[in-house]
Amino acid sequence: MKIFVTGVDGYIGSVLAPWLMQRGHAVSGLDTGFYREGWLYNPLREQTPACLNKDLRRVTMSDLASFDAVVHLAELSNDPLGQHNPELTFGINHRGTVALAKMAKKAGVARFVYTSSCSVYGAGSGEFKDETSPVNPQTAYAECKVMVERDVSALADDHFTPTFLRNATAYGPSPRMRFDLVLNNLAGLAWTTRQIKMTSDGTPWRPLVHVCDIAHAIACALEAPRAAVHRQVFNVGSTVENYQVRQIARTVSDAFPGCELTFGNSDGDNRSYRVNFDKIHASLPGFTCRHTITDGARELFELFQRIGMTRETFEFRAYTRLKQLEHLLKTGQITTDLFWDQAHERADDVSVAECRERVASA
Repeated sequence: MKIFVTGVDGYIGSVLAPWLMQRGHAVSGLDTGFYREGWLYNPLREQTPACLNKDLRRVTMSDLASFDAVVHLAELSNDPLGQHNPELTFGINHRGTVALAKMAKKAGVARFVYTSSCSVYGAGSGEFKDETSPVNPQTAYAECKVMVERDVSALADDHFTPTFLRNATAYGPSPRMRFDLVLNNLAGLAWTTRQIKMTSDGTPWRPLVHVCDIAHAIACALEAPRAAVHRQVFNVGSTVENYQVRQIARTVSDAFPGCELTFGNSDGDNRSYRVNFDKIHASLPGFTCRHTITDGARELFELFQRIGMTRETFEFRAYTRLKQLEHLLKTGQITTDLFWDQAHERADDVSVAECRERVASA
C-alpha cells in the first residue's frame, strides 16, 4: 500500500513509519517539525519516510493524490496542551481532522485510520469501559476525539473506510521521545534523580499500551479486510494492562535500582477509568499486545544506560510538548495560531520541493 502518515516525525510516527516500511508498504507523510530538536537516540534503521514540512491545516488534494490510505496522528497532543488553548485545539484537532478526512475521500483514498484515545471515557468509578460504553470526555483534547469519531464516521461509504483506534496511554522508547507521558516521565525521574515523589496518592486507574503495540494495531487496521474495520472503533491495549498510577510508579521504581518511591495525597484528578480490550484481540486480524509495562520500564532503563542520558536531556523542552510550543511562541518562531512564521516557511519550501519527487515515486 501507499500510506500517507500525518505526524510522521513524531513520537508514534517515528516508530510507525519504519514498522510499516519493513512490512513492505511505501510510506510518506507530513510533520510540522515543531519537535525536531528532540532526537533521543539513533534507532539504526535504514528506511526512513519522505516527509513534507507542512501544517495539517495546509494539506492540499495534490498532497494526498494516489495514496491508498491515510494514518492521522498529527494533532495537538495530551491534555495540558489542549487546555492551554481550547479553541485552537478544536480548530486543529476537530475541524482540521474532519477537513483532512473529507479531502482524503475526495482524493480517492480508500482507508483512513484515526488515532483516537481511551481518554474519551473520562471520569468513572473504576468499572471497565468498552467500545459500547458512553463517552465522558473531561478535556478539550478528549472532546475533540469524540467529535472526530462522530463526524468522520459519517463520511463512510462503499469507497471510504474510516477506522478509529482508541489508544490507551502510550509508553516506551521512541527516537522522538516524549517525557510528558506518565510511564516515560516516571522512568526519567527514576534515572536522573533516583527518586519518584508522587504528589498524589496514585489511586486513579489508567490503561497503558506500548508505542510498538500502537504501531502494530495501525498496521493490522490497514491490512485487514475492509469488512473487519469499516467504521469500527477499537480500544487499543490489553485488559491486563490497566493499572492504578501507584502500580505504574512501583513498576518503574523496581526497574531502576536504588530508586526511592513516595506518595502524596489525592490531587483531585477525577480522570479514573479502566478499559476492556477484548474486541481488538477478537476482531482485528493479526493483532495482539506484545508488551507489558514491566517490559517498557526495563527497556527505558537499558536505553538510558546505553545512551548515558543526563538530567539536562530529560528536562530538555523538545521532549515535552507544551514546553516546546511555549518556547517557539516566546521566541517568535511560530505565530499564536501555531503556524511557523513566514521566514521559516520560506526556508521549508526548499525541503518540501525536494520531498515531492520522493513522495510521488514512493
